[in-house]
Amino acid sequence: MNNHKPIDTSRIPGFYKMSTAGRLQELSRAAGCSPEDIQALTGGDEKGLSLEVADRMVENVVGVFGLPMGVGVNLRIDGRDCLVPMVVEEPSVVAGLSHGAKLLRGGEGITTETTEPLMIGQIQVMDVSDFRRAQEEIHKATPALLAAANELDPALLAVGGGAEDIETRVLEPTDADDPLGTMLVVHLLVDVRDAMGANAINTMVEKLAPRVEEITGGRVRLRILSNLADRRLVTARGLVPFELLGRGNPLLGREVAAGIEEASVLAERDPYRAATHNKGIMNWVDAFLVATGQDWRAVEAGAHAFAARLGRYTALSRWRVTEEGLRGEITMPMAVGTVGGVLKTHPAVQAAVHTVLKVRSAAQLGRIAAACGLTQNLAALRALATEGIQRGHMGLHARNVAAAAGAQGEEIDRLARVLSEMGVYDAAAASAALSRLRQQRRQPAA
Repeated sequence: MNNHKPIDTSRIPGFYKMSTAGRLQELSRAAGCSPEDIQALTGGDEKGLSLEVADRMVENVVGVFGLPMGVGVNLRIDGRDCLVPMVVEEPSVVAGLSHGAKLLRGGEGITTETTEPLMIGQIQVMDVSDFRRAQEEIHKATPALLAAANELDPALLAVGGGAEDIETRVLEPTDADDPLGTMLVVHLLVDVRDAMGANAINTMVEKLAPRVEEITGGRVRLRILSNLADRRLVTARGLVPFELLGRGNPLLGREVAAGIEEASVLAERDPYRAATHNKGIMNWVDAFLVATGQDWRAVEAGAHAFAARLGRYTALSRWRVTEEGLRGEITMPMAVGTVGGVLKTHPAVQAAVHTVLKVRSAAQLGRIAAACGLTQNLAALRALATEGIQRGHMGLHARNVAAAAGAQGEEIDRLARVLSEMGVYDAAAASAALSRLRQQRRQPAA
């Protein structure tokens, strides 16, 4: 085991320049990783996801599939430094987050807040003859319904969670082509504490369905969790001083801040831009959630539904120029958990959550995820407002092109530099440039 105390900092200058062995050494030093943790993260000695473990996770297993795991540096969230693991295949995501985190760190880091971890279970009721009466009767029966739901999960009650309230909604047909009449939807609100909550809630609404039919006189159809977790929100905020945006020049920083504000407002007004804006936010949120064993698809669905909650699709984040600097804020649903699921079975996830992140609650995990989204958004908007997104992205993509062209070892970085200088990234150009590099190496010195 690693006996030294972690240094608890996310500032590791030059981390991206190190070899993979060097990065692992720095990660071990900063986070206090044991040799077993490093083996789990790298898959060494089959300590990562083995076929045996994979076979217990999903059906019809025939193998495992690898993706790169990177570490975002420089993040400071609620006064605490965080080294943030991520699993993603897209170049520039890790670099963008680390750069954005460095900028926000100069404004004393990111602050976050969360609501209570309330999730919603839905019961769809058809063929109701009197909707007002049905709603009144559900309201009267709420204490008994909550008690029945909570009987199913005494462990959740023991840690302060459980079913807390019931709400009803009447849904009318949306248009002339809607084939169904008016329906009733019953919402069961459950405090799921440190769980994601799907299994607990689905069990509860299944149990309550027959009783809801008796009370309403209707016919229950769907009984299932909603992934629009708009009662379980996380907000992250940060400030970037102008001099940092302008790399030491406050006047230039104000110009960059104004460009970011203009880009933000476009995403707030226009769904075509908002879709790409929010996709960039989810780049890092999803990558973080994959690394920590979360249901990233549920969070992704909830985020986009939340972005359309006002009847039009809009940006999840908002950036404004103030006297102090550029201020940013993001609010999004965050249905995550630190108990059960993959956290019990996947060694790399366990190392990422418990050793690298040192996360102990779902609320803390959700705060970090939202902070990652804000940070990535800042980096992307800064690139768009200055040199454009392609310059940095394609520079990192050059390494993939070089490897695909057949470059090996040190040739990959050399060829990537040549392609970046040329500004050309297609396969034919890479192959030709690789041939020239190899020919130059074979020529004897004059």
